[in-house]
Amino acid sequence: MQGIPTVPGEAPVLQLLEVSLVGMICVRCLVSGRVQGVFFRASTREQARQLGLSGSVRNLPDGQVEVVACGGQTAVEALQAWLWQGPPHAQVSAVSCEACEAPASGGFRVI
Repeated sequence: MQGIPTVPGEAPVLQLLEVSLVGMICVRCLVSGRVQGVFFRASTREQARQLGLSGSVRNLPDGQVEVVACGGQTAVEALQAWLWQGPPHAQVSAVSCEACEAPASGGFRVI
């Protein structure tokens, strides 16, 4: 395979990357309620990093918070459940999630 780095006796890097993505899911969640100005984004980033997720979180002009999270199904589901609670001063009234494409960058960041 030309152009794909390999190590003698090991699988090409591309195959290893494909295997590592198996079982990964990505969701886009919109969180409504009192979710801006209560450290929701920073707290979400902390939770996502503890769960080993990648993605992003940002405030939307309509007062909602958008969360894009990618990782193992169990970890993504744990973050989705946490979104209903949020940080101490948040008052979450709704969480709506749908499957989405994986973001281009790794890590979890506040936008």
